[in-house]
Amino acid sequence: MLDRIHLEILNAIKQHGTLTKAADALYLSQSALSHSIKKLEGQIGTQIWKKDGRSLRLTAAGERIQTLANRVLPQFSHTELQLEQIAKGEMGALRIGMECHPCYQWLLKVIEPYLQQWPDIDMDVKQAFQFGALGALLSYEIDVLITPDPLFKLQIEYIPVFDYEHRLVVPLSHPLAKGGQVMPEQLSGDVLFTYPVEPQRLDIFSQFLTPAKCSVKKHKIIETTEIMLQMVAAGRGICALPGWLVDEHAKTLPIKSLRLGEQGINKQIYVGVRKDEKQIDYLRDFIAQAKKVRLQE
Repeated sequence: MLDRIHLEILNAIKQHGTLTKAADALYLSQSALSHSIKKLEGQIGTQIWKKDGRSLRLTAAGERIQTLANRVLPQFSHTELQLEQIAKGEMGALRIGMECHPCYQWLLKVIEPYLQQWPDIDMDVKQAFQFGALGALLSYEIDVLITPDPLFKLQIEYIPVFDYEHRLVVPLSHPLAKGGQVMPEQLSGDVLFTYPVEPQRLDIFSQFLTPAKCSVKKHKIIETTEIMLQMVAAGRGICALPGWLVDEHAKTLPIKSLRLGEQGINKQIYVGVRKDEKQIDYLRDFIAQAKKVRLQE
């Protein structure tokens, strides 16, 4: 009853809003789109969309089909790409999603020898999924997820590749800079800079401030690591980052890293892959190469 074209039409309608724009996007005529949907409506006995002025609004049935389209169409595209590569004698493509904003330095050290080993592999790093890539991995938009905070799903396997310590970063002018560690209650008067991630997924909150029922004076979002560290160096606030990253920037900036609590916060970087693909040669070798690269703190 449902064909792929129905999913593509509903996806295009949801994305573009009008029949004209959807038809243009699919390189089909408006009459062909209307005929296809009317035929489906006759088969299922309910409307799929309704006119709302010049736009189209999906009904409950249409929304259900469009939800299926979001899940299934990327898998079609992924499989078709693989089949096309097989037919051309190509090895494949590796699309990497990053949830570890500071990890590009590490990733570059992984990629360089990997590309020499696999010259026929196309590679792309998807920065758009920097702060929420699990959905992209599940929907086949990426093939590898780099993350320090895995959200475990049955379809996904996470492989730990290196350890590091998450540390507080303060300017050298900060009173805390005289010590080697910090306790949660000592940050009540500070401005805290973080990446645009939900607080419950930020270690400075989930493993440090929140368990101690403590908070900061103000929480501000900054997307760029370099800007964040420049703000800290200028005495505008504090942040929490991997120790190896702070040590690198401390060579040129007046900043210092401190242990978070007596025990510190010890973390791991994980490579996440779909379980049914983890034995693909070039994926397996990427994971092996990732395990070889260490960043010294």
